[in-house]
Amino acid sequence: MQDDIPPGLAGELTPFGHRLKARVYYADTDFSGVVYHARYLEFFERGRSDFLRLVGVHHTRLAAGERGEKIVWVVRRMEIDFRSPARIDDILTVETRTLEVSGARITMAQQLKRGGELLVEARVEAAIIGENGRPRRFPKEWNAAFMPKA
Repeated sequence: MQDDIPPGLAGELTPFGHRLKARVYYADTDFSGVVYHARYLEFFERGRSDFLRLVGVHHTRLAAGERGEKIVWVVRRMEIDFRSPARIDDILTVETRTLEVSGARITMAQQLKRGGELLVEARVEAAIIGENGRPRRFPKEWNAAFMPKA
């Protein structure tokens, strides 16, 4: 497990949440050079995962039982609005912010931009579950880490 992440690799925390830069590679596109629709889920997943990592919530530690029980994240619901396509070699920005934390769930808003142009946005509801597949409450100390500072 590696905690010493090179600066910028995991993006940056911002007053609203998190920002991550990503390049569109050939593997992200369809035959026309446009990003394949399912790949947007991967860009959003990277944004959420790096947001968690930078606020100190590590997938590998949770799955290893760091909190006394093995717990994992699951996406419960996702809504996506596609506005404009991303293309091969574009530099994209994934912005992630927390809308709400309640019980075992967190709701996040995400935007994928090229420069100042909004390409895709998503609303994601995620939860944590234990080994038995049942929801687990969010630790109280996580609330401050996930909620916007401004």
